[in-house]
Amino acid sequence: MKNLIITSLVSFAFFTSAVAQQLKSPNQAFEMNFSLQSDGTPTYSLKYKNKAVVKTSKLGLSLKQDTKSLLNDFTIVDTKTSTFDENWKPVWGEVATIRNHYNELAVTLNQKDTDRKIVIRFRLFDDGLGFRYEFPTQKNLTYFIIKEERTQFAMTGDHTAFWIPGDYDTQEYDYTTSKLSEIRGLTEKAMTENVSQTSFSPTGVQTSLMLKTQEGIYINLHEAALIDYSCMHLNLDDKNMVFESWLTPSANGDKGNMQAPQTSPWRTIIVSDDARKILESKMTYNLNDPCKIEDTSWIKPVKYIGVWWEMITGKSSWSYTNDFPSIQLGITDYSKAKPNGTHGANTKHVKEYIDFAAMHGFDGVLVEGWNQGWEDWFGHAKDFVFDFVTPYPDFDVKGIHAYAKDKGIKMIMHHETSGSVRNYERHMDKAYQFMKDNGYDAVKSGYVGDILPKGENHYNQWSVNHYQYAIEKAAEYKIMVNAHEAIRPTGIARTYPNLIGNESARGTEYQSFGGSKPNHVTVLPFTRLIGGPMDYTPGIFEMDLSKLNPNNNSHVNATIANQLALYVTMYSPLQMAADLPENYNRFLDAFQFIKDVAVDWSDSKYLEAEPGQYITVARKAKGTNNWFVGNVNGNNLRTSTLNFDFLDKGKKYEATIYADAKNADYKTNPQAYTIRKMTVTNKSKLSQFSVPAGGYAISVIEIK
Repeated sequence: MKNLIITSLVSFAFFTSAVAQQLKSPNQAFEMNFSLQSDGTPTYSLKYKNKAVVKTSKLGLSLKQDTKSLLNDFTIVDTKTSTFDENWKPVWGEVATIRNHYNELAVTLNQKDTDRKIVIRFRLFDDGLGFRYEFPTQKNLTYFIIKEERTQFAMTGDHTAFWIPGDYDTQEYDYTTSKLSEIRGLTEKAMTENVSQTSFSPTGVQTSLMLKTQEGIYINLHEAALIDYSCMHLNLDDKNMVFESWLTPSANGDKGNMQAPQTSPWRTIIVSDDARKILESKMTYNLNDPCKIEDTSWIKPVKYIGVWWEMITGKSSWSYTNDFPSIQLGITDYSKAKPNGTHGANTKHVKEYIDFAAMHGFDGVLVEGWNQGWEDWFGHAKDFVFDFVTPYPDFDVKGIHAYAKDKGIKMIMHHETSGSVRNYERHMDKAYQFMKDNGYDAVKSGYVGDILPKGENHYNQWSVNHYQYAIEKAAEYKIMVNAHEAIRPTGIARTYPNLIGNESARGTEYQSFGGSKPNHVTVLPFTRLIGGPMDYTPGIFEMDLSKLNPNNNSHVNATIANQLALYVTMYSPLQMAADLPENYNRFLDAFQFIKDVAVDWSDSKYLEAEPGQYITVARKAKGTNNWFVGNVNGNNLRTSTLNFDFLDKGKKYEATIYADAKNADYKTNPQAYTIRKMTVTNKSKLSQFSVPAGGYAISVIEIK
């Protein structure tokens, strides 16, 4: 499909402040209205199928300077409208082609007393609205500091919300489901302990925020293209049910340092009366710039295993020795240290993982704890923690490289920064070159703990710029990035597809830290995954973690069938089989699904979806005619009816169904599953039940 762009320009010098501008989506389902109030305050509202979903809401920004803020006294100078329609192909993704189709309205405003201009640009898609502030080059607005962005999202009622508390440093919370009016009373309980957290309000929540109205309308509030700007949270006026943007501050309290020309990120509102359409939406990606990496041939989806879960559970350690009370790199002499006997990243053990990966067809192996410094890495506000190139005495970098290469396995490097961002940037070029010299094409970076310099937060403009710098610098070295504890994604992977994954939410590791709610994975695709894929690290088969570590009494709140389904429902081009090889060897028949399932797709069908309750997805493996189906279930026993009409007509397929056994129970009998085979066509139907925190997974392979 060729681009179709129609633009019109109308002068509004003669218009009064009451003039309203209307914009409709290509399919006419949405209507956005922009207007100025009598005092020149810009506002917008949004309707879906002729019903209000966002009531009249104010726009603008408070500035720190003594000069007038960008809130009111505006007049409309001119408007531009246009239509855009294209198809583009992602490097990796849920589908082979994405349509980017919207109608646009750009309103230029002039503030009378200051003669300063801003542009508010609206793009209305068939699945929702995106808008942003633009600050063009001009004499009277060059350098300025944002005190607060005042964007509002006025809700039409006391909606049901799926939320986590507003926090400048972490998204690693379980989701709470409540009415908007109940958030204030539940926030303290929802603020579970984390190694770095900074809450700001009893009614503050984070995006991506999922809402459902009493009329059954689903609304998602988020942002897209977060570049050189602070992360947006939402603060709720729970008397009037109005959300207002709340940016993450810098160390001195500023919310943003701006230099025109510059833009804000897009503020996004995805809406549908069908929950499946929220999951299907690609609006967040479409609001980002096209790919800026000219040659993307080196960016490849990865299925991997790793030396990780054994440390998370406490079976093994990241550190090499217990001899030293503190470490100073370049001074501490590890050659004189006594090994602690629990260090996981040793050459012999890593080779065992490489052997297992090669035997079962995995692409890569991640190793954590390979580099010196882990003995006192956390909790000391220590700037120089790691140099990212010096291995422990028992980790043979070159030997591992040669061994993995011989087995056809790619190694994945781990860079934990301990929140010391300046230290990472000082060492980044050397570290990335070290990776390339030793056969590492992907890095898992981490930002555990408080950010250094002190006072900075994980989600403010300063840190956002660091994460972007790391991605772009990695692209220079042809390195893929999987950033943990970083900012939650906002579709930037369209522009830089070497950002192959993020954590930035409560992942599987929390199953070892006391557990996550049984329905957690039925919420994440509606929230965290709206902006991009998550390295959730699924595939746990041994739920009783005391069997790995007698001192760990945690229990994984899922069945094996649920863990298999996550490879389909939790979309990511980076998928880990997170459990230990010995646990997979105990259940090789179930492990077969993890071996078979793809990590890159040409088509995806969301068959069933209800936030917090269930999700069923079918995906077609890229370059094949094979499909994989996943269902994850929430808190209640449920039977779903699956229609195979997404299959090609006239062809037969062998379906292998991995499902909860009738007596499966995520607490008492999580390893009870059944496997059965049947022949299916596009006319076939299947009824399949799932227990709470259970599910099913199906491989659908064409019969040649």
